[in-house]
Amino acid sequence: MAIGDIIVGIDIGTSRVSTVVGEVNNFGQIETISSASYKCNGIKKGKIIDEEEISMSISKTIKSAEDEANIKINSAYITIPGKYVTIVQNSSTKEIKDKYAGVSLKDVQSSIMQVKDIEIPENKTLIDIAIDKIILDDGKIVKDPIGSLSSSITMHAEIILAEKEYIRKLSNIFKRIGLEIGGIVPITLAERNLILDTNELHDNVMILDIGAGNTEIGVFEGDTFSYTNTIPLGGDNITSDISLVLNISDEEANKLKKQYGLALRSFIDNDNEIMLNTCEDEARNRVIKSSELIEIIEARVEEIFSLVNRDISNRGLKPKINNVILTGQGITNISKSDIAGKIILNIPVKISTGRAISMVRPEFRTSYALIRYIAARPFVKTVSSNIDMESKENMLKTILNRVKEFFYS
Repeated sequence: MAIGDIIVGIDIGTSRVSTVVGEVNNFGQIETISSASYKCNGIKKGKIIDEEEISMSISKTIKSAEDEANIKINSAYITIPGKYVTIVQNSSTKEIKDKYAGVSLKDVQSSIMQVKDIEIPENKTLIDIAIDKIILDDGKIVKDPIGSLSSSITMHAEIILAEKEYIRKLSNIFKRIGLEIGGIVPITLAERNLILDTNELHDNVMILDIGAGNTEIGVFEGDTFSYTNTIPLGGDNITSDISLVLNISDEEANKLKKQYGLALRSFIDNDNEIMLNTCEDEARNRVIKSSELIEIIEARVEEIFSLVNRDISNRGLKPKINNVILTGQGITNISKSDIAGKIILNIPVKISTGRAISMVRPEFRTSYALIRYIAARPFVKTVSSNIDMESKENMLKTILNRVKEFFYS
């Protein structure tokens, strides 16, 4: 990254679109210069069902972010749910022509081009390359080999593929509003450096991001991005359950979930009475016990963790996971959700305590994590989004076509 680079990150969620514009400051950190979010119902159960609505929501957040930062945004990076992602592990060895001249940036970039040269299925497309480790000829593992005296470098990386059809739909959405896609990153890969503490970055962990409509799974074995997937359930399902079972409005159900949110009935201190204000049955002012409400919450929380447990067990990943890190607006306001997760998964579970996470409003965490991930990409000439900071007259000109260097070319 370079000081002054401006990066735009967009997260298309199941309930809203969130955009963050960040600038790399003099300390190499990301400074948010504008952000915006707008409601969006264009995605259901991880599937794009309304391209026009998503385009409109993105356009509104971009316009708001542009006005706040006094810039014209021509390109942005975006996230992609894990269900559309396939991870392929690959390695390659690059011979260095002159060992005593030291490994050059060109050598490393050539090695990256070499490691990504795999056979890609017809229905998939390459979206990212995550470098795992680089090994010198003496067996030493280094993050940055440039300048090292070595006759070869062996690179291990994750080649990240995505379903072409989903990418085609994203392209259509962005074309509607004249915006380039600078790059596409799996949600949990983007979130890793924001969600995890320093010691967790080197552990075998699973990130569980339980949002409004989806639960994102990301498994990391140290620096290796092993697996990602999406479970089409989240916090909105809990709200819907409460509304349906108690025959009340979604608004009251959501309010009760936030007020009495508890994942396990065994932790009830006082089984209070709750008066339902929007109950549509004969007893309009029906009174229930808080235990009745928590029983509904507990059932859905248990189902979410059970589906995650089944997924990682079927993939043979469960024995490799030492800790589970829980995040997401759909679950973190429900007390004892970490304990419920531990009981069902039989793995230690904790709410994320990443240092940077408390500095970002919940609705912007994924898009902010995305620009942090992009800013930290190694061996790239530039990561800056295509931004026009000139006069309003120039802003009205046709968007320039720019060759992106996202793939290290």
